Amino acid sequence: MSKGEEGATVDPSLNIFPAHVRHIHLMGICGTAMAAMAGMLKSQGFHVTGSDAHVYPPMSDFLVRTGIPILEGYRAENLADRPDLVIVGNVITRKNPETAALAALRIPYLSFPQVLRHLFLAGKQSLVVAGTHGKTTTSSMLATMLHGAGLDPGFMIGGIVQAFGRNFRVGQGPYFVVEGDEYDTAFFDKGPKFLHYQPHIAIITSIEFDHADIYADLDAVKRSFARLIALMPADGCLVAHVDDPVVQELTAAAPCPVVGYGHLAEDEWRLTDVQSYRGGSSFTALHRGQPFGAFSTKMPGRHNCLNSLAVIAVLHRLGLAADVIGRELALFQGVKRRQEVRGEVGGVTVIDDFAHHPTAVRETLAALRAAYAGQRLVTVFEPRTNTSRRRVFQQDYVRVFDDADVVLVKEPDVLAAVAEDQRFSSAELVGSLRQRGVDAHYFPDTDRILAYLADILRPQDVVAILSNGGFDNIHARLLQQLAQRFSPVG
Repeated sequence: MSKGEEGATVDPSLNIFPAHVRHIHLMGICGTAMAAMAGMLKSQGFHVTGSDAHVYPPMSDFLVRTGIPILEGYRAENLADRPDLVIVGNVITRKNPETAALAALRIPYLSFPQVLRHLFLAGKQSLVVAGTHGKTTTSSMLATMLHGAGLDPGFMIGGIVQAFGRNFRVGQGPYFVVEGDEYDTAFFDKGPKFLHYQPHIAIITSIEFDHADIYADLDAVKRSFARLIALMPADGCLVAHVDDPVVQELTAAAPCPVVGYGHLAEDEWRLTDVQSYRGGSSFTALHRGQPFGAFSTKMPGRHNCLNSLAVIAVLHRLGLAADVIGRELALFQGVKRRQEVRGEVGGVTVIDDFAHHPTAVRETLAALRAAYAGQRLVTVFEPRTNTSRRRVFQQDYVRVFDDADVVLVKEPDVLAAVAEDQRFSSAELVGSLRQRGVDAHYFPDTDRILAYLADILRPQDVVAILSNGGFDNIHARLLQQLAQRFSPVG
């Protein structure tokens, strides 16, 4: 149970999509899921508007291309046109000025998981990808491969899928792929989003402590996943990374078959012969101890091979042949902001990645070290999430940067709601990294990071920028800086 869940009530009438709706307004529209919902609604003929306090790429660019107007800042006037329905994002609080106007105007409102379930999951087999890590990549891979196999899936994913240039698709086929987020649904529904998605097949990649702003500890996270598992239908299936002891513990109570995947001999699907290199990875998949096939992917890293194995298990259950699966996996282009090469200038490669949890940082850097063997790996880290700006992972971060040659850590923006002694310290992390022999440096702002990079970068360096936000447009600014430095004079 997440913090504040007790006592939360939701009017049952809100589960009924209002009739005769034409104009829908989304509060918090620039969130990845909310932007996807906006695009899906527009594709179905609704007039869509939205508001947000923080408008930045890639979602702002996507919404502009889609023709959806964005009102920057939350204010009562944003509802002056009296939309027929408002979808309330989970970033919106009861104290938000638009929330007050919503109540005063008595405009019907729903959470986006409620709308997704009612409008887009009805009549479909819902394929839900859940877990602390790898949800976006795994769900993107599953949706893209289903599409390549001719099954015309719908999907709603928390990142821009390269093959489609967007993070949603309605689809006419029997399957709908959903990234199952364990974060809370809305201010009026503090349960996790994934409880709304009626999974028929679900993937669980991992379960660790995260989202310290809504979960008190790992036990609270486990209770949410246990609720998801309990929702599985008897004729459904859980594809679970049972090498993770928490996943194994919780899936033991599943009311449906559990298909385990991982590295262990007893796993139904087993990963072997993993090789990572610049441009991707290769591996062999064993099914019940027998070779199912040799596969390759454009994504480097053992963790991406595990994500691929989970998708292989689902597609096999859906009846796809090994050769079709192998073909589509090799074609998968990835997801924006997941080991995405933003550019290469003067021999310097700039990579954008969403990693922020300590486990994700460690696995991402391990993958990049294997992919760019022999090259200097410069890592720029912005602790920006509600969890990473708290001290909960202060010591965990110390042990996850060992694969980097140079580490630059930005001072996070202050979380005013967090007591000073509970806030993450970038300066302390840098000091701890230096004690481990890591070449680490602290910076109060992005401008000084860019100035330092201008001094130290040389051809063949790889710069991995890790953040879940826009990071002051550092990627484009760095590439421009490199272009000016390495451009011919005269």
